[in-house]
Amino acid sequence: MKNKKEDGHSKLEQIYFKGLNKKEQKEKRKILSRPGEAIDLSKVNSIKDLVTAFGKMSIQARRIAECATVYENMLKDSARPTIFLGLAAPLIAGGLRKVLRDMIEFNLVDVIVSTGAILYQDLYQALGYKHYLGSPEVDDNRLRELSINRIYDTLVDDEKFIKSDTWVGKFADGLEPRTYSSREFLYLLGKKIKDKNSILGTAAKYGVPVFSPALNDSSIGIGLTDHYHLRKQAGKPRIIIDAIRDNYELTQLTVKSKKTAAIYVAGGIPKNFINDSVVMGYIFGKNTGGHSYVFQVTTDVPHWGGLGGSTLEEAKSWGKVSKKATKAMAFVEATVSLPLIVGYILQKKLKPRKRLMMRWKNDILKEIRI
Repeated sequence: MKNKKEDGHSKLEQIYFKGLNKKEQKEKRKILSRPGEAIDLSKVNSIKDLVTAFGKMSIQARRIAECATVYENMLKDSARPTIFLGLAAPLIAGGLRKVLRDMIEFNLVDVIVSTGAILYQDLYQALGYKHYLGSPEVDDNRLRELSINRIYDTLVDDEKFIKSDTWVGKFADGLEPRTYSSREFLYLLGKKIKDKNSILGTAAKYGVPVFSPALNDSSIGIGLTDHYHLRKQAGKPRIIIDAIRDNYELTQLTVKSKKTAAIYVAGGIPKNFINDSVVMGYIFGKNTGGHSYVFQVTTDVPHWGGLGGSTLEEAKSWGKVSKKATKAMAFVEATVSLPLIVGYILQKKLKPRKRLMMRWKNDILKEIRI
C-alpha cells in the first residue's frame, strides 16, 4: 500500500492549494455561506412555493425570486412608497390583462405609465372584442386579405380595430375642446368603460392615474387623429393632448411622495418617463434621491446600450435610482415572469396597504395622502 507522500493526488493538492490565512479563510466561508438547492417539485403546491424555491436556485430563476422579494419589501415598507408601474411590450395580446388589472384592484400599484398600444388593446377587449390564438408561421399575405392583424402568435380582427379607433374618435368628440394630459384623458375614458376586467376601467374606479406619454403612437392616437381631421374639416375646436403636461403632472407625484418605488415590465418610453420624473424634481427645487425600490423584467440586454436593457446600476449614475436602493432585474419575458411575481405576492397574503388619494385641480396635484 502506498503511503500518502507517494500519492500523486496528494501532490496535486500541494501544488495547486497553498493554504489560506485566517482572514482569507473567514472571507471564503462568508462567500460560500449560501448553498444552492435543487428544486423539489414534490414540495411545490403553489406559485408562492415555486418562486420561493427559485430563490435557492440560480440563473434567471433566482432573479425572478429576487424581483418578488423586492416587490414584497416595497409593499411592506412602513413609509408607504408610491409605486410606479411602467408597461411596455404586447402584454394584453400575451394574456396579462387580468394580472395587470388585479395589481390595481389589490392595491399593488399607485401610478401607471404605459405605451398607448397596451391601453388600446385593453379598450378593444372592453368593447367586447377578442384576441385569438394564431401562429407565427401563418401566411401573412392571406391574413391581410382577410383583414386579420398578427401580433407574433396572436390574432386580432382588423374590422374590430377600426370600430375601436372610431369609438375613440367619437369619445373625443364628446369632450370639452381644450387641453388635456394623457392622465386626465385616460381617466375620463376609463370612466366610460363598464368591463370589470379592464385596466383603464379599474384604474378610474380607484383613482389610480394612468399616463401614456406616447399616446399618439398607438391606435388611440389613430382615433384621435380621426377626431382632429373631422374637427378641422368642420371648422370646430378639438381636444389637445399635451405631452409636456404629462411631465409636469408625473413629476409632482414623484416630488410629493415620501418615497418612490418602480416596477418596469419591459422597458421603452414608460421606463424612461418614470425615471425622468426623478430627474425633473429639480424643477420643483427637490432632489428625491431616486427610487428606493425597483425591479425590472425584460428580454432586452445591457450590451446593446439601449434603455430597455440598461441595468438598474446604470440608473444610479443619473440619480434615478437611489445609491442604497433595493433592486433586482430578471431577463425573462413578461408573460412568464410577471404572473409568477404577482402570483407570489397575492399568495403571500400581505397586510393590505391603504390606498393613496390624489386630488387634482387641472394640472396641479393639490394633495396626495393615504
